[in-house]
Amino acid sequence: MRVFTITTTGSQGVTESDALPEQLPPQGFVWIACARREFEALLAPVQATLQLLCGTQLVDLHVSDLLNNQLPSHYDYTSQYDMLVFRRLAAGRTETDPPQPAEPLHPPVKRSGPPVLKRIDTSPVGFAVFDRVLLTIHPAGCSVREAYALKLLNATSSEARSNGVKLPSGPADLMLRIVNQMVDSYLALRRELTRQMDHWQSGLLKPGSRFTNWSSVLDARLALHQLDEICEDQRAALQDWIDSIETWPDATTPSAQRERDLLKVRSRDVLEHIERVVHHVRRMEQSAEAAVQMHFSAQSHRTNDIMRTLTALTAVFLPLNLITGFFGMNFEFLPAIHSAAGFWWTFGFMVLLIVVVVAVFWRKRYLARTRH
Repeated sequence: MRVFTITTTGSQGVTESDALPEQLPPQGFVWIACARREFEALLAPVQATLQLLCGTQLVDLHVSDLLNNQLPSHYDYTSQYDMLVFRRLAAGRTETDPPQPAEPLHPPVKRSGPPVLKRIDTSPVGFAVFDRVLLTIHPAGCSVREAYALKLLNATSSEARSNGVKLPSGPADLMLRIVNQMVDSYLALRRELTRQMDHWQSGLLKPGSRFTNWSSVLDARLALHQLDEICEDQRAALQDWIDSIETWPDATTPSAQRERDLLKVRSRDVLEHIERVVHHVRRMEQSAEAAVQMHFSAQSHRTNDIMRTLTALTAVFLPLNLITGFFGMNFEFLPAIHSAAGFWWTFGFMVLLIVVVVAVFWRKRYLARTRH
């Protein structure tokens, strides 16, 4: 468990401790970040801390949602807090939480598809947003939590202040920044994913290659379809969050109204990033589907090319079969059958016929090689 106390006014700063806080800071808020099974083991102390700091606890249904490591992205709310579950799309191994707090981690679940799709982590991260407390539930060894915690601690340095880096204004702002980091981590994978898919397509469409690993094609299409569903759930969850902001009571001061407007802007920005992810995933789906269709088209074209060549060769030798069949009839009297020059005249006519037919077929490109 990592607990951060963030002071947002006056001398801004971030302090970290391993123990649950007993009181809120005079100006600022608290971020409590727990691993999923750690939250399960410390549920009673965490609930007691939330009761002390916020005057309320998590409802049982939301607790079960936060403990579920297979839950899709969704948004829910109460009169005291908002809850968002967001499945991340990050590079790295997918953590699998142990069924009990004391048990070791399960090995990562093997997923199908191209190598880059196998390395995309889709574990859910839960957020419980109170007025001055943010509770986040992460998978075991979550890189998102560690990365943003380091970024948060570095934001208080003098260099960061000189560059205009600002601390989150509240729990909701911090939640959106973490969600934005999770979405942007997938956007950073676009180049690698596109490169691998292009390489895969070139191998699939390579002339002369005999592609037999169709299980990889189907696995990639299935993996991209699953990513599309995850992204749709992300977009729906964040859209519900944005809609809920519109129902909040009006701000009483200009500064509070400004913070509310900035929160809406940041929410729409995160939604726009998710839209980009959805667009990219769907484009990759179409690319994989197009590669399959183009491969079948190329194979059909090759088959037609072969059949055209065989048909042309058959047409070349068909008149010769007719001539040999004519002179092979068992009649006593046939033209040129007893002539000494009959064979050579017939042979010469057959060669001339072959030359004429081949020339005609070559001019009509029936025998020309097609470049793939």
